[in-house]
Amino acid sequence: MISARNITLAYGKRVLFDEVNINFTKGNCYGVIGANGAGKSTFLKILSGEIEPNKGSVDITPGERMAVLNQNQFQFDEKTVLSTVLMGHKKMWEITQEREKIYAKEDFSEADGIRAGELEAEFGEMGGYTAESDAATLLSDLGVTEQYHQTLMKDMPSNMKVRVLLAQALFGNPDILLLDEPTNGLDIETIGWLENFLADYENIVLVVSHDRHFLDAVCTHVADVDRQKIKVFTGNYTFWYESSQLMARQLSDKNKKVEDKRQALLDFIARFSANASKSRQATARKKALEKLTIEEIEPSNRKYPGIIFQPLREVGNQILGVEGLSKSVDGRLLFDKLNFTLNKGDKIAFVSKDPLAVTSFFEIINNELAADKGKFEWGTTITKSYLPIENADYFKEDLGLLEWLRQFVPPHITDADEPFLRGFLGKMLFSGDDIMKKTKVLSGGEKVRCMVSRMMLQNPNCIVLDQPTNHLDLESIQSFNEGCINFPGIVLLTSHDHTFMQTVANRVIELTPKGAIDRLMTFDEYLEDKRVQELRAEMYN
Repeated sequence: MISARNITLAYGKRVLFDEVNINFTKGNCYGVIGANGAGKSTFLKILSGEIEPNKGSVDITPGERMAVLNQNQFQFDEKTVLSTVLMGHKKMWEITQEREKIYAKEDFSEADGIRAGELEAEFGEMGGYTAESDAATLLSDLGVTEQYHQTLMKDMPSNMKVRVLLAQALFGNPDILLLDEPTNGLDIETIGWLENFLADYENIVLVVSHDRHFLDAVCTHVADVDRQKIKVFTGNYTFWYESSQLMARQLSDKNKKVEDKRQALLDFIARFSANASKSRQATARKKALEKLTIEEIEPSNRKYPGIIFQPLREVGNQILGVEGLSKSVDGRLLFDKLNFTLNKGDKIAFVSKDPLAVTSFFEIINNELAADKGKFEWGTTITKSYLPIENADYFKEDLGLLEWLRQFVPPHITDADEPFLRGFLGKMLFSGDDIMKKTKVLSGGEKVRCMVSRMMLQNPNCIVLDQPTNHLDLESIQSFNEGCINFPGIVLLTSHDHTFMQTVANRVIELTPKGAIDRLMTFDEYLEDKRVQELRAEMYN
């Protein structure tokens, strides 16, 4: 077990934690959630000892080993990939180093022999004799093939370094595992492997992630960082979100009888408990939900943005036609011979093994990049709004938020006064003195929220979204997701957020060097379709 006792931490006048008391117990995986800046990553650093709180202590059951996902990609530059993973088990690595020094001695003494025997016994008990093969298997499972295992970390691509550091944290079955954004840089297949690994993990896991599908797949509990406190709730992220929303509605419904409200909550818990039996963590989550009492459900204190896209007009029959489109970058063929037509009601998830392919396609259809060959044509009724993956070009001038948004007022709006513009910024939680901010001081998440305000202002009937969840907190992601589900127009989307893709898209188009794979199905259906996977293998070979 790991416990935090009276943890208090402040930076000047800003208080992150005030008298936090919390226990984390074996067999549970805790998803640590909270708004950007609430202190999620800081709390993990307090638990690991990297940050010393102003007050309070962290207690770990004696003899238990903690492992942390290292965020410093350069710390192990002079070590090989395999050695970096082995260093994840600090005690075993220290014994390995001491053994090697003793056996390297030219004047090997009797005392050295006795010490070597002690080390060999301890090394064997830790599983040291299979450590290298275990580490190699772990690396391979995470997509780091054997050809890289003896490569120095400084010579590894950054996306591979992330996987090596994740393997380091997972190595040796630690008793307590702290993971901050572990899915960053991982592809869909590797994320799936990690979900399975953690779902079967029998020790304590604390994970910070903005990936709702991942949190739902692995978590038995949610640790909510809010208002300088941390509360633990039973269930995964979706259960926490939907139950807190239900409780908030119940509290606001003054006319509903107490018994009716209680029955609605009981039915809700029973439904989620039944659904839990289908998950990878079936036993742990179902047992946790069955022990849950209504009193443990609380409404969330969070503020959610109001993301509502309202088209000025309905789309016509001609939406977008793509014919023979091709693009290469630096001799690398991103996609070739793309041919497809958009239809009314389409909400399309665009995917590719090369992420630059989708970004380039979106830039081409938004006239920001030229294709090598082929053409595309938008219908005359289409009013589109584009959220690019990089938004620096929109923030070159240092303007106040009202002046910044005023630049994008479309011609059909003739009276864009201050209250009108404040309304769009207010929907994205810019209120009060926030309106006085200059764009040069905005965080990455605030810039994305500004871009969404701009999109809503334009009343589009087609939205193009390139990684819309980047830099956003879970509240904004949830609202953005629901806004796209409810949007009556066309959506073209690519995202690392599995839930976003699954819940919004009704069609999937994959861009490959041999053309487009185009299927009218959900994202999950696409990933699970054996015929599609056979075709994917063929299109990339």
